[in-house]
Amino acid sequence: MTKKVIVPIVVITIALASYLFLQQKPQNDDGNLTLYGNVDIREAQLSFNSSEHIKELFVQEGDHVSKGQLLATLHTQVLVAQQLQAQAQLKTNQQMLAKLEAGSRIEEINKAKAEFNAAKARTKGAVDSYDRLKPLINKHLISPDELDKTKALADSAKAETEAIRQALILLEAGPRIEDIAIAKAMVASSEASVQLADQRLDDANLYAPDDGVIRNRILEPGDMAFPQTPVMTLAFINPVWVRAYLPEPALGKITLGNHAKIYTDSFPDKSYAGWVGYISPTAEFTPKVVQTEELRTRLVYSVKIFACNPQGELHLGMPVTVEIEAAKKPSDPPQASTSVCQ
Repeated sequence: MTKKVIVPIVVITIALASYLFLQQKPQNDDGNLTLYGNVDIREAQLSFNSSEHIKELFVQEGDHVSKGQLLATLHTQVLVAQQLQAQAQLKTNQQMLAKLEAGSRIEEINKAKAEFNAAKARTKGAVDSYDRLKPLINKHLISPDELDKTKALADSAKAETEAIRQALILLEAGPRIEDIAIAKAMVASSEASVQLADQRLDDANLYAPDDGVIRNRILEPGDMAFPQTPVMTLAFINPVWVRAYLPEPALGKITLGNHAKIYTDSFPDKSYAGWVGYISPTAEFTPKVVQTEELRTRLVYSVKIFACNPQGELHLGMPVTVEIEAAKKPSDPPQASTSVCQ
């Protein structure tokens, strides 16, 4: 009777030992690889691209944010004034350019012609006066000083008439090409100044670079912000990834893009789709936190398995089990992430 009882116990013990042994093997009977690791998350330290006091923060720690969402703002009184100044200077230079390109108005040309005709009349009168007085000098009816003054007046009238004639020619010819080019360059410079002022004003806003969760608020309203000083920490939650370590014998059994399933203790009846996104090109000793002391001398390769996390159930540091489809190789690895999460 005793022997009959011992035999089943031995069989059960051997079966249990065999099961536990198989569970420790990285490769399953179906060719899949089983790895163990922890969930990791990419993070970004967000900061303003400007220096000013923080006006308002719109998010709290733990808030889910979307790409492009406004997270915080700075005080902008000085920046708004600079923007208005740049816009006013641009309008001034644009009007100057428009004036040069339009050329002289017909009224201005007519006015110059009238002034030229008046100058010619004054010149004729001065010359005629000099011609009448010139014969009288020989008869001693006028003094040489009077004749000299009359001649000076005639010469002055001639010079004034010539100056008005040249001004009329310039009005009729219009502005120089070089002056228009200078005005265009001034307009372009003013436009750049407006763009710079607009950009500086936009830099007073802090936007989310991608979907994620606010992990930490480092600064608060009233604090002085600098480009080198983080305001808050953003954790990117999609995709998250699992850091695991692949034994060297299994290195040739997977490739980038291989599909994977991820299991957690928190949701034992649920699996998360994933794919192999990175395999380290260099080997390293097994980390102490992963293996026992006697196995630390084994060389392993760091692997990142990206995971779909639409419900946000995978959290930083969570221990997980990863089952990788080792036998399948996707035809287009760069698109593997898109197809897995759909």
